[in-house]
Amino acid sequence: MAWMAWTWPTAIFFMVIAGLLIIFSVLAVKFPETPRRGILRIDTTRGDRLFITLLGSAFINLAWLGLVGAQQPYALVVCLIYALAVFRWV
Repeated sequence: MAWMAWTWPTAIFFMVIAGLLIIFSVLAVKFPETPRRGILRIDTTRGDRLFITLLGSAFINLAWLGLVGAQQPYALVVCLIYALAVFRWV
């Protein structure tokens, strides 16, 4: 795996994603939910909202990197606010 140049931040990132997928899988089995309709007017489940959050967060981080620079911890704050909004209203 040396060719991939793993760093601790990269490893933590992928561990968090894997952890989220495991948690959401367990939640889906233990507490099944019916899809709900939010402001997008499409039926979404927890997994759908997680996917929307991860995709949007990737775009937020790319835009932040292109427009602001390397101060990524502030982009994380924006992503957390975005995630709260998605899980609340979408």
